[in-house]
Amino acid sequence: VGGVLHFCAWICSLQECILSGIMSVNGKKVLHMDRNSYYGGESASITPLEDLYKRWHRVPGPILESMGRGRDWNVDLIPKFLMACGQLVKMLLYTEVTRYLDFKVIEGSFVYKGGKIYKVPSTEAEALASSLMGLFEKRRFRKFLVYVANFDENDARTFEGVDPKRTTMRDIYKKFDLGQDVIDFTGHALALYRTDDYLDQPCQETINRIKLYSESLARYGKSPYLYPLYGLGELPQGFARLSAIYGGTYMLNKPIEEIVIENGKVVGVKSEGEIARCKQLICDPSYIPDRVKKVGEVIRVICILNHPIKNTNDANSCQIIIPQNQVNRKSDIYICMISSAHNVAAQGKYIAIVSTTVETSEPDKEIKPAMDLLEPIEQKVGMDFPFQTAALLFPISFLSHPPFFNGNC
Repeated sequence: VGGVLHFCAWICSLQECILSGIMSVNGKKVLHMDRNSYYGGESASITPLEDLYKRWHRVPGPILESMGRGRDWNVDLIPKFLMACGQLVKMLLYTEVTRYLDFKVIEGSFVYKGGKIYKVPSTEAEALASSLMGLFEKRRFRKFLVYVANFDENDARTFEGVDPKRTTMRDIYKKFDLGQDVIDFTGHALALYRTDDYLDQPCQETINRIKLYSESLARYGKSPYLYPLYGLGELPQGFARLSAIYGGTYMLNKPIEEIVIENGKVVGVKSEGEIARCKQLICDPSYIPDRVKKVGEVIRVICILNHPIKNTNDANSCQIIIPQNQVNRKSDIYICMISSAHNVAAQGKYIAIVSTTVETSEPDKEIKPAMDLLEPIEQKVGMDFPFQTAALLFPISFLSHPPFFNGNC
């Protein structure tokens, strides 16, 4: 491969695709190499359905007869909803990648409490109508939401005696006398934290997260989340098109043989006997296993349903968050559900993805509260049978992904 590249990225998960698109727009010479036959790496949407089964060494057969055409399916490997006012949506608008994508609003956002699921209240009116809280708790939570809505980090008059860079979120909850259940769904279903570590950190970040949730909800009404038609794989493809328009080169099915290092610096990538020399190299952590540190695992289970999830008002799509304290865990459990309404499944079918951080040696038992909410389940894809031998475990490294993406994105 002739010439010296400014930047070279390979295996393109969503992050690498975004960077390659932006760098191409800014005049960088980009070569984007991917060992897979599709864009996005672990952020891809797998189609047809047969390929999803093959990915986990399951042979397609009669099990697929009731699933319609394989090409009707686009199944995400990593679940993610986009916050309507979040940074990723702003980036899509700024780069005009939205010209390649169509989005649909997710129909509901729910939280788990005491074995049941409830709609997440995020406005004053919803707080007063919610069955999550008693009468006095509703009034206190309403005051809290009013405080958050009026909060402006550039206007000290809105602080009400709070120092947003020093006062912890735990102290804010005490200020409004909020109970543990309210704290759980506020921190985990509104601010979208996965653990309770945020409680002892300065409150400014959490308040801004709750404001983002409320502003995103106000944008479209049903929920704060957006989802691209035909699956999340459309996002890396959109940025790949952007890169190509501005001169970027994409090479799929390109095996990586070696990272070329000279004098302690990366200078290129060797593939099929050729070397692409570059000034910068950005890659997915799976290509440099000796340079990443494993800090844990996540489990994801892809479930195919023939019905909407119970107690969600027959929503065609929704997110359900099970806060850690509700099931005696250290991290939350997530359910992301989409359907044929998003062109990702056959007519009348639903895809629910359960995910969480693994905390024990029996991860299948850890996700049982979530799986129980989905019953009856038509098919489980992505974990070996029997159910007790959950096999879809992913390593977490300092460069890798959390079990569920949302938050400020």
